[in-house]
Amino acid sequence: MGTGELIPRLMAQVGSASFGMALAKKNGFLNADGGLSALGMQRNGMNAEQRAIDRAGGTGIYNPTTNRVTQY
Repeated sequence: MGTGELIPRLMAQVGSASFGMALAKKNGFLNADGGLSALGMQRNGMNAEQRAIDRAGGTGIYNPTTNRVTQY
């Protein structure tokens, strides 16, 4: 899944729509009303490489095979 699919991707990863929505709210991706927050909109616009680099603290070398980032 690419950009614009934050919530469906999260629900698929955890295997449950309700748990996925709860995690998205807990992580600040959704507002209390279920709409995307500013952080959610930012993450929703990222592709896999950008998300991996973001998770790694903003730096590193992305490996598309493993979807992981190694530090320099």
